[in-house]
Amino acid sequence: MRSAITMKPMIRTFVTAALGFTLLFPAMASAHTYSIKSGASDLRITLESLLGEHAELAVIAMQKGVDGAADFNDAAAALLANGDDLSAAIGSVYGADAAKAFKGLWNTHIGFFVDYVTATAKKDEAGRKVALDKLERYGTDFGAFLESANPNLKAADVADGLKAHVSQLIEAFNDYVNKDYAGAYKADREAYSHMMHFGHVLADAIVKQYPDKFTNQGASAASVDLRSALDGLLSEHGGLAVLAMQKGISDAPDFDAAAGALLANSDDLTAAIISVYGEDAGKAFKGLWNTHIGFFVDYVKATAAKDESKRKETLDKLNQYGTDFGAFLEGANPNNFKTADIAGALKPHVAQLISAFDSYVNKDYAKTYASTREAYAHMSHTGDYLAAGIVAQFQDKFHDPKAPDMTSTMKIWLKIGSSNIMIDDKSTMMDTAPFMWEGSTYIPLRFLAEGIGAKVTWDQASQTAWVKAGNDTLTFWVDKDYMEVNGVKKEIGAPIVLKDGRTQVPLRFITELLGWDVKWNEADWSITLTKAMAMKPGMDMGTHMHE
Repeated sequence: MRSAITMKPMIRTFVTAALGFTLLFPAMASAHTYSIKSGASDLRITLESLLGEHAELAVIAMQKGVDGAADFNDAAAALLANGDDLSAAIGSVYGADAAKAFKGLWNTHIGFFVDYVTATAKKDEAGRKVALDKLERYGTDFGAFLESANPNLKAADVADGLKAHVSQLIEAFNDYVNKDYAGAYKADREAYSHMMHFGHVLADAIVKQYPDKFTNQGASAASVDLRSALDGLLSEHGGLAVLAMQKGISDAPDFDAAAGALLANSDDLTAAIISVYGEDAGKAFKGLWNTHIGFFVDYVKATAAKDESKRKETLDKLNQYGTDFGAFLEGANPNNFKTADIAGALKPHVAQLISAFDSYVNKDYAKTYASTREAYAHMSHTGDYLAAGIVAQFQDKFHDPKAPDMTSTMKIWLKIGSSNIMIDDKSTMMDTAPFMWEGSTYIPLRFLAEGIGAKVTWDQASQTAWVKAGNDTLTFWVDKDYMEVNGVKKEIGAPIVLKDGRTQVPLRFITELLGWDVKWNEADWSITLTKAMAMKPGMDMGTHMHE
């Protein structure tokens, strides 16, 4: 158990450090204003939040089940209610039938975990193995279901992801049963993080499937990553706080490990703050954040001692903490954070955790888990508020890096009567030279087409050449003064000719048709062709010319 510590000196320290950082990285008046909100980012956060909550509630329910705790049924009901919310999210994308199918599959795997817990309580090793086998097969079935709904999700990949999910929850449970509490809560946090990641993967696949419905417009990738990190860590804080307070009032042997997981979550939150505001600010944040955790511990201790005056004193400190915490955040980011808003956001946080705890003590378990879920969801909203303020303050920091310029200007130089050709200043030889005929310059079709990355097919019988350039098909016939582009006839103005065994085409027509700029030099009868060519990373022009 930890006692309250003085906060005001820390507040001043944090404000000083954060403002110092702001002087180094001032908020910019940018032409690009990025937020944390978009259709795609909202989908990602929803799925991450619900899947993360599933992992936290599954850990709680499995512990309660093997302990034969009085609140097991209500913990399990909260887990199933989370499944209902997940099913609704799936239904919002794929419809009511898909939601129904998802819910059936999802609740089935929850049932398998319950079977594993029941078998463990009975020391039924055969039953444990049967449950594990069902869980492994479930991953394959669920993967097949998701792949049928979204081809961007592969059944094997989904099965592997769920195999890790099963492994982490089983490890957390087995460690708990074997009284390896440090291992249990380490696996608990890994399971939470893994399901958050699975939510991200699922959201990305849906966005790819429905890009018009779930756009990224308005939110940079960097800002959404910040939102995800803060929402995830703050929601996890809410869930771990509920469990630690339950363990504290029960004087459970795993209390220290549960409290340790809560403080480890604080370390990760601190790292997120450091990534924005620097080491000194992070250190001050950690002190402040852990102080409010200490106040909750004091409340648990006062409740155990039935010390009503101490309980009231601690609640007063928690409510004051919201104001103090708001003050230091406003000091760090005065344009986007307001003390009253932050105090207002933390007041429900305190109320929800206290409600979950008091209800647990009073054995009103339905209310316990209703408040637990509210506390979890509310902290995600708090994360949104903080992320939006930070992004608004540091538009430059959360501006996605510009994609590298993957275009290069390609230049081809050739000369009438000469077989020499220069491609980006590299000399090579054609097997026939460009020539003039009836006022037009001709060049071998195959050499030019393949030189600019197109593919040429020739049919000797009909004396027809097909050029495949990207999504376009160009068709040429010897002795014809027209051609076709994707079946549409176009006049060339001069006939295609066969000379030196090569199909020769009017240079200006073909190059301008393919988007090249043509320059004629009267002095030496040379021609320069230029075009901006898209390149793949790591590709040089020589590779592009002959791909």
